[in-house]
Order: sequence, then C-alpha cells, then structure tokens
Amino acid sequence: MFNTLYDYLSNIPGWHVLSFGLTAYVAYYLILVVKRPTFVCADGPLKNFLLQEIPTLNTKFWPTFWCLDSRAQTVFASVLRSKTIPDITYKREIFTLKDGGEVALDWMDDNCNSNAPCIIILPGLTGNSQDEYVKCLVFAANNVGIRVVVFNNRGLGGVEIKTPRLYNACNCEDLAEVVQHVRSVVPAHCKLGATGISMGGLVLGNYLARNSEEARAYLSAAKIISVPWNVHKAIDSIEQPILNNLLGRVLAQSMYHTLKSSGLHKHQELDMRSIKSCRSIRQFDTEFTIKHFGYPSVEDYYNDATLQDKLHHISVPLLCLSAADDPFQPLDAIPIQAASECSHVAIIVTARGGHIGFLEGCWPSAKDQYMSRVFVEYFSKALFDEHGEFQRIKDVLHRKYLEKHSVY
Repeated sequence: MFNTLYDYLSNIPGWHVLSFGLTAYVAYYLILVVKRPTFVCADGPLKNFLLQEIPTLNTKFWPTFWCLDSRAQTVFASVLRSKTIPDITYKREIFTLKDGGEVALDWMDDNCNSNAPCIIILPGLTGNSQDEYVKCLVFAANNVGIRVVVFNNRGLGGVEIKTPRLYNACNCEDLAEVVQHVRSVVPAHCKLGATGISMGGLVLGNYLARNSEEARAYLSAAKIISVPWNVHKAIDSIEQPILNNLLGRVLAQSMYHTLKSSGLHKHQELDMRSIKSCRSIRQFDTEFTIKHFGYPSVEDYYNDATLQDKLHHISVPLLCLSAADDPFQPLDAIPIQAASECSHVAIIVTARGGHIGFLEGCWPSAKDQYMSRVFVEYFSKALFDEHGEFQRIKDVLHRKYLEKHSVY
C-alpha cells in the first residue's frame, strides 16, 4: 500500500494537484472568508431601525475571491473605480471662511427635486471631489435623488490657499462653517446628512463629538467609512513592513505633493526639502503638521485626533463601516465595546475589505458596491423619512442623551 501511495505521489497528475488546490481554496473561502458583518449598537430604537431598514446588514459579505488580501482590496478597489467611474461635472462654489481662507464646495443635484435631502461628503487625507471613492458615493446618492456637496479641504480641489493655514485630522472649525453654510442654502424642510471617509471620518467624528448640540441642530444623520479610530495604532499599523509600509510611503509623498500644490510655501517659510524626504505619515506629521498647528509633539496631535474614546459625546445618529483587516486600523482599535453601550453610534465590521475597499463578487461592479449600497440604504431611510420614523427615533435618543449627561 505504501509503495502504491509513494508511486502516486511521485507521479501525481497536474490536474489532481489543481483540483485539490481549488477545492481547498473554495472550502477556505466559504468557511473562513464569507461571513455576515459584525454589527454593534446599544439595544434601542436606532439598532432596531438599522436592522430593519438596511437589508445589507442581514446578508453575508462575499469578498472578491481573487482579491482577499487587505492591501489588494485597498489598491484594486481604487484602480477599478478610477477606471470605470467617469469624472463628475459639479457645480462649484468657492466658499470664503471667516479667516479669509477659501474652500471649494462641489455640488451635484442632477436628478434631484426641490424636496431632496442633502449629504455633505468629506474626502480622505489628500482626497477631493474627483477621487474614485467619492464619486462612487456621489453617483449612488444621485441615483436615489439625494443631492450631494463635496467639501474639499483648504488647498485641495485645485484651489490655492489664501491664508497661511491648511487642515488636519481633528481641526473641525472649517467643517462647522461649511455645515452652517450648507444648512442655510438647502431649503429648511430638506434634511441634511454628512459622511466622512478615512481622515474625513476623523474630522466629521470630532465635529460630532466636540460640537454635539450644534451638530444635532443641523444634521439628521451621519456616516463614517474606514476611519482610523485610534490614530496611534493606525500609524503603527501602516508602518509595519513590507506592504503596509509601502502604502504609508505613497501617502507621505502624496501629502508632500498636496502641500506643495497648495501654495502654502508662498505664505509661510517651510523646510520643503526635509518634508519631501519624509518616508512615513509620522515623519510628515513631525516635520510639518505639528509645527503648522502648534502641537507640542506628534503624540499630542494623535491624541487630539483619536476618535475611539469620544463616542459617548456624539448625539447625532452615526453609522460606521470598517473592515477587520484594514491596514490603516487594526481590529483591536475599533471601539466595539464602546459602540455596544452607545445609543447613537452603530458600527458595521466586515471580515475583509481593506481600506475603503469592500470589493465583492467575482468581478466587482462599479454601479453596485458594498460601500455605496450601505450608504444609500442608510441615508435613503434616514433623510427622506417620509413617515417621520427616524425623526422620532432621533428625538427619543436625544432625550436619553440629555438624561445621561445630566442636562435636565
């Protein structure tokens, strides 16, 4: 018997090896990869509403089988969307901030009637309104009749700065002004929402936590996607060799080019040679960000930006989408326990998805993607709110929030 087995293994046909490998991979995919997302939120009206009104929460996430690695999801999602989603012709508004700075607000309201709600979108670290992940959400909102305005940070979207100031991950003063302005422009009976992606999620999250009552007065609902909840751990994760570190280097160079194109060097003396030599986000923040915004150290800046421990301050219903394998955010930094005790914040965690990836299916569709599907399902119900159900939930949650924080 052993001789027979030895002869077989010595002369095993190639198609046997291939069949065994495919069978093993399919078993691995179906058992360990395809899973329902983890969903956490305190028991109560928001949790019940989301489970009832967002069908995607009750289905398994089927990551693209040939693109399971987190870095592959991150990169291929960007490439695929950039190749398949066309540029958008926005209506641009140059909005002047109180300090004289200017930002570009790009509006998309085609296919929308006068009663359409509006969503403010905050792109990621160096993103703007033509970035593929932003356009993915814009088209998704537009298809269901929701108007969108993309808030391009200072120095982005082709607009040079007018004052010696850029932006960072926790500076939400500009967003506060933009929210107030958009609320004044959109008809009063139309509801307003906001979503932030990656660093945009940090800015939005910090705005919701620090300006809690103001945010609740203007916003009906909010959503953040692939946010680095704990910035310290996020930076540590992206510096891990080899592939994560490569992504970090690319981002550091992107930050340098954003700084250079912003025109800040015309207003302020900068050591552009040292900044250009940065090979990580931490180095860039050390050489530029903390000096520009007056932080004593990069640790102080990351403490200020971290959102992980601020959920209890948020009073606007907030839905969050993260991936357990996000290279920018380790799973243990996602505030699962805090969300399970928070009435206003719900977190969806997929087993795979990378950073702003969430590719699914044999060949990912540019029109129907997991990220945009959850986005539309949530905001369609929360903002159109034809029977006032979500508003009643929001009022109930706010009364509980005030009781918990001893405002009464």
